[in-house]
Amino acid sequence: MAGITDDTTDGALDVHFIGNATVLLRYGGLTLLTDPNFLHRGQFAHLGYGLLSRRLTEPALDVGELPRLDGIVLSHLHGDHWDRRARRHLDHSVPVLTTPHAARRLRVAHRFPRTAGLRTWQGLTLGRGDTQVRVTALPGRHAGQPLLRGLLPPVMGSMLEFGPVGGPVRLRLYLSGDTVVHDGLDEIARRFPAADLAVLHLGGTRLPGGFVVTMDGAQGAELARRLDPRRILPVHYGDYTVMRSPLSAFLDEIDAIGLGDRVVHCGHGGQARISPVPGAAPTVTGPSP
Repeated sequence: MAGITDDTTDGALDVHFIGNATVLLRYGGLTLLTDPNFLHRGQFAHLGYGLLSRRLTEPALDVGELPRLDGIVLSHLHGDHWDRRARRHLDHSVPVLTTPHAARRLRVAHRFPRTAGLRTWQGLTLGRGDTQVRVTALPGRHAGQPLLRGLLPPVMGSMLEFGPVGGPVRLRLYLSGDTVVHDGLDEIARRFPAADLAVLHLGGTRLPGGFVVTMDGAQGAELARRLDPRRILPVHYGDYTVMRSPLSAFLDEIDAIGLGDRVVHCGHGGQARISPVPGAAPTVTGPSP
């Protein structure tokens, strides 16, 4: 990744924000991708039930520019998280970790045979060389209303715990997935020490009828308050027409509760290095939000 060296012997995590909820992660010899969305500006994502949303931004990388991947973490099966370009052009031999609902479809219809469906609190470990990551599925709700949740694909958050094979966890990364804030998320803090980095899906996605199905600025700040991560990276904002809550709303809310100094200001296409050393500031290159 330009601007950041490949030397991660210091235990740092390199993050490349490609756009929407798509993030490229490098730790030691491991390379992971989250929620692959490579539609171009002006193309439409399919959200189900005939609903479409037009993309407003370009991904920072095309799918063909990706490095070799050791795994993909997919929060749920929606057209702005797993699109037709990902389905056609990703390496079908790469392991995909996702919900049981999405795993069934990916294995059978999309022909990704190494897809694992993780139930909430279930984990799976990936490794390369002397480095490993434990991915644990966490609670998530795509909507507050039970009826609407039944119409939307199930969603999971994830805790990624990086470290040496057979050794202790050196760095934790929380991926919220497309959740809204609910009391079930409080169990995350009880089970896991504070994450070194929380990647929060924001945008205040609004469906017809006014239903909000991802966190807006206030909800994102509230989740940060509850989980108390060391650093916070906002993603999933301003990329599609259904996203109605701008990044500025989150920044105002997070400043209001005194956590603004934890935000990693890494915009679309930007790269950040997150150190596991307490108090160490992240190194950010590329665009700011």
